[in-house]
Amino acid sequence: MTQAVWTQWDDIKVPAGIKRLSPINTPLESADLSEITFYVPSYMGGRAALEYTKAMPNLKVLQMPNAGYDDALEFLRPGLTLCNGRGIHDASTAELAVGMTIASLRGFPEFVRSQDKGQWDPARYRSINDRKIGIVGFGSIGQTVARNLSGFDVEVVGFSKSGRDGSITMDKFDSYLPSLDVVILILPLNDESRHLFDARRLALLKDGALLVNVARGPIVDTDALIVELNSGRITAALDVTDPEPLPAGHPLWSAKGVFIAPHVGGNSSAFEPRARRLIEAQLERLVAGKPLENIIVNGSGLTHA
Repeated sequence: MTQAVWTQWDDIKVPAGIKRLSPINTPLESADLSEITFYVPSYMGGRAALEYTKAMPNLKVLQMPNAGYDDALEFLRPGLTLCNGRGIHDASTAELAVGMTIASLRGFPEFVRSQDKGQWDPARYRSINDRKIGIVGFGSIGQTVARNLSGFDVEVVGFSKSGRDGSITMDKFDSYLPSLDVVILILPLNDESRHLFDARRLALLKDGALLVNVARGPIVDTDALIVELNSGRITAALDVTDPEPLPAGHPLWSAKGVFIAPHVGGNSSAFEPRARRLIEAQLERLVAGKPLENIIVNGSGLTHA
């Protein structure tokens, strides 16, 4: 059977022997999808983009265009390999993590509110310098965050389950938590990390600490976070929330000291060139008979990369 790849781009480079499909010649909502063997869901397509896999009986590879893959697991079936987009969003998500950290510490949201009112309101805010910053999740994005922070006068401590690349293992995390001025979350969502920051762990944060979440919303217990925020004891910068999208009228919108972005960590101009490079490299590996990169599920079982 001829290999056929579907991506959102009609001009992506494909090696000889692979048929290129896109929304132009194969609209997902109306075309026969049975010839698709390699599928890259449209970026920011959400659950709807994954639902189309049910109409792809010959699908062999599901290549996610983002690092997170928790939402794809329920669509897997025997013989289907899942790869994530590890590396695609490193630059963009790390940039946002550092940007939201600086914006929150230096009072950017307050400046915008004052500008909207036409008011000149100078005030002294905290600098990112002289802070102890913990990065929870020390994979490729977490390490990029650490490199981006290296230009500041800060102490960076990485945490991971495995203790990879000089990071501290999570079994020691609670003992470090009260000493951290900023905690940046960039770890996958799974059964272990869901509500990692519950009421108990949020209470371990020092007074004045900033919690930055650019990972997945459910890693933080939203109700417990709202209690801590409204006490004025901590602040938060959130690119992700639970629920998401955050509905109008939700109490998180009006909580004290919170800065919210609409899950745009990877959604910048840096995305497309990196996504294309990864997908094109994967297709070259496929035709050459080489192992794919970033395999999460190999078609027969879960193998976390």
